[in-house]
Amino acid sequence: MLGTIGMLLDGVVIALLIFALPLVLRLERRLAGLRQDHGALAAGAADLTEATRLAEAASVRLRAAAESGGRQVAESLAKAEPLRDDLRYLMERAETLADRLEGLVRTARPMAAEAAGPAAAPAPTAAPPASQAERDLLRALLKGIPGSAS
Repeated sequence: MLGTIGMLLDGVVIALLIFALPLVLRLERRLAGLRQDHGALAAGAADLTEATRLAEAASVRLRAAAESGGRQVAESLAKAEPLRDDLRYLMERAETLADRLEGLVRTARPMAAEAAGPAAAPAPTAAPPASQAERDLLRALLKGIPGSAS
């Protein structure tokens, strides 16, 4: 009986080994695949590390370029401020001169109408022009009117 149980147990062990052999082979293939994947994963990790390093370097260069550009824009704005103020002042002066010129033209029109008429007696209703430019303008306006003497 002991011999039969031993043989029976040997048969069970043999059957289990036969059943386990394909499983062991399949497991061995998967482990080999994992080892290859591990090598690829390590290479991928190295590539990822290198890409991260390059991205950080590019970020530093980009930040430096942005700061440099910001400084240049600030310098340009600082230079443009006085120019803007000068232009604003010149525009105010031009408006004042345009108003004076308009007044002179209004004053010169009646004078030109009187000069064109039969009795050319100039009767200025406004004060005489104060600056040389105003006198030159009045002279040019009167020159352009027929019948006026300069």
